[in-house]
Amino acid sequence: MPNNTMLNVVGWNQEKGYLAAGGDQGLLKVLKLESGKGQGGGNLSMNQNLQGHQGNVCVLQWNDQYQKLTSSDEQGLIIVWMLHKQHWFEEMINNRNKSVVTDMRWTPNGEKIGIVYEDGQVIVGSVEGTRLWGKELKIQLKLIEWSPDSRTILFGTPEGATRAALASASAACSAHLSPEHAASRCLPRSLSLSVSFPLSLSLWLSS
Repeated sequence: MPNNTMLNVVGWNQEKGYLAAGGDQGLLKVLKLESGKGQGGGNLSMNQNLQGHQGNVCVLQWNDQYQKLTSSDEQGLIIVWMLHKQHWFEEMINNRNKSVVTDMRWTPNGEKIGIVYEDGQVIVGSVEGTRLWGKELKIQLKLIEWSPDSRTILFGTPEGATRAALASASAACSAHLSPEHAASRCLPRSLSLSVSFPLSLSLWLSS
């Protein structure tokens, strides 16, 4: 990395093999390594600096289906990048100016993105940039994950608790999972689709 800038997050594009790297001072790069023959290895067919972030880049998420990259920094700025003629360009930008993004996840089909903020705000948007719905959970949030059918969202807190919600724009039925269901305080990714649901349910009214 240039000037030995500290890296904070990396992510692979599973379809095309791009590698995104985010770091301090707004560093965001997209690279692609072409496999080479022999012991010499391959060469970089792409090494592009993406300009747009000023703060430290903390979260990266690829949309493999639509070939988009989503990034967020410590100031809460979210940028969606798109590939055009072998170069990545800023397509959309958003900033609540209230809290930092702790996690983002695209649905398996790439049509929706779920975004969670440290202050408990949850936003679901479409790949076209439309805000579909938002909720304020009034708890700190750390992680988000979609179910394979994109109908259920799981949220994780820094304390290891988990909350499940139906991903509906009109209403979301949520279930709270107590911390003893979490394997650790970090709530590893492997847990997010294998936890068991408790009996108590509550209804979030639509805003």
